[in-house]
Amino acid sequence: MSGVQTIRIGADEGEQRIDRWLKKRFPQLTQGAVEKMCRTGQLRVDGGRVKANTRIEAGQEVRVPPLPQGAPPPAQPKASVKQSDAEMIQSCVLWRDEHIIALNKPPGLPSQGGSGQGDRHVDGLTAALMFGYKDRPKLVHRLDKDTSGVLLLARTDRIARALSEAFRHRLTRKIYWAAVAGVPHPRMGSIKYGLVKAPGRGRGGEGEKMIAVHPSALATTEGAKRAHTDYAVLDALGGRVSWVAMVPVTGRTHQLRAHMAEIGHPIVGDGKYGGSGQENLGDGWGAQLGGEISRKLHLHARMIRFEHPITKKPVSITAPLPDHMTRTWKTLGWSENDVPEDPFAETG
Repeated sequence: MSGVQTIRIGADEGEQRIDRWLKKRFPQLTQGAVEKMCRTGQLRVDGGRVKANTRIEAGQEVRVPPLPQGAPPPAQPKASVKQSDAEMIQSCVLWRDEHIIALNKPPGLPSQGGSGQGDRHVDGLTAALMFGYKDRPKLVHRLDKDTSGVLLLARTDRIARALSEAFRHRLTRKIYWAAVAGVPHPRMGSIKYGLVKAPGRGRGGEGEKMIAVHPSALATTEGAKRAHTDYAVLDALGGRVSWVAMVPVTGRTHQLRAHMAEIGHPIVGDGKYGGSGQENLGDGWGAQLGGEISRKLHLHARMIRFEHPITKKPVSITAPLPDHMTRTWKTLGWSENDVPEDPFAETG
């Protein structure tokens, strides 16, 4: 057994859970052992008790109780990725440097595993994105399974923490494109309905749906969270369908889909929030346009802009539309080159 140790958190070790920090320092520890140390008060930060998920900050002092001198557990073999999947995910790389990888996630590919998602998802394919590094890159944010577009991965723990902080403090700018039923009025505005989760019917909660809550009812609706989306109409075909840019000021589950449906303009192809039974409050025709228009979800994370954690220079990454949206844009006579990258900035 080792003696009691007091360890100061390094400048590049902050903003992570204490259980993860401890297991990196002492690989022989199991999650159960860490939780027991927390439960019994043996593990302390700046003299105070902590839980396993407590986040630590640079400069704090951690009291580590005597630990068994065991050998670290054998390294887990890296999961193999099929050649076809490796080629697919590598073809999605839009940009990379030694710190960050940006993908253009295809529609239909989940970001992570979960209820009913199987084992084919971005997080499960990261072994094909190591490009000479010893560790897999890490997701720092998510996109819905059927949403395409820019998705960032960090190549080191330090960069993952920095990017996660930037997302948490809304220091990144994300612009989504969508085709929506009808034409929102006014053509530029904000949606500030709160959102509350309604559980799905599946045994694991599959099919869960977000319900919009009027801002005046937020305080009295249990579980409701504030949500804010800015939108701008970029083009329209009569009153039937429009091309909309959206900025999720907050980042709630299904926020853009639920917000557009709530104002009567569901996203084309959205069976969950704008199916054929949806009663649109505006002049929308429902979430399916028929004819040559694909029934897939028409929602795409078009652009992301952030300050690079290392160089401190602005980075802007744009993702081309997926095939089904490209065909829709062509059918409707819309051109990607006819609109500004950030229509909200254009208006000041």
